[in-house]
Amino acid sequence: MMETILEIKHLNKTYPDGTEALKDISLSVKKGEFIVIIGPSGAGKSTFLRSINRLSEPSGGEILFHGEDIVKANRAKLRKIRRNIGMIFQGFNLVKRLPTVRNVLHGKLGYMSTWKGALGLFGQEEVEEALDILERVGLEKQAFKRADELSGGQQQRVAIARAINQSPSMILADEPIASLDPNASRVVMDYLQKACRDEGFTTIVNLHQVDFAKEYADRIVGIKNGEVYFDGPVHELTEDVIKAIYATDKEAMPV
Repeated sequence: MMETILEIKHLNKTYPDGTEALKDISLSVKKGEFIVIIGPSGAGKSTFLRSINRLSEPSGGEILFHGEDIVKANRAKLRKIRRNIGMIFQGFNLVKRLPTVRNVLHGKLGYMSTWKGALGLFGQEEVEEALDILERVGLEKQAFKRADELSGGQQQRVAIARAINQSPSMILADEPIASLDPNASRVVMDYLQKACRDEGFTTIVNLHQVDFAKEYADRIVGIKNGEVYFDGPVHELTEDVIKAIYATDKEAMPV
């Protein structure tokens, strides 16, 4: 039986204006799973993903990662936990003026002292490892180009390489292909899935594109109005379920 790496219990998020973004979400994640979160805009997908590593502070509930409650972790403990959780953003979050390889090296910052990280004091072995990872995502020829000289799809692959270099046990990807064309999207998803399979990373990805979700996921979680509406394998995600997830309250009401 696969090990449970993440256990979320009764997760809630309420914003100061009273908006309930997440309502009593509970789910378990097994080691090595590739999970895709789907749902309409405003459903709470990004809030959910960002709550896992407390980029968004939960209002209540438990998030047990390797048995440790992230919600209760102090700043020092949270920094250590985040070393083990790679994050990939829709907007890439690269330092545009720096070379590609330097951005990949930033995956090691959580393991370095603040002053070493600020000065960029990486060893030759670390540089060689970063170059090797860039080769694995097909970007070895772009290693010394500035990040802002790359296409959007290439920049997202740099973000994947940075996450790999972090040596996490779990990767969270928040709409990683939202701003990319279909061809670039497929390339990015191929590399992300391959990296996770090769390295054994547990992966949770938010996607708007249901067709990509069905193609790449082991398991799909559908979130609607801040709640889990569907949670199961791809073959159980029927067209009727998809329509219900994306229907507005008005559309979902019987005529």
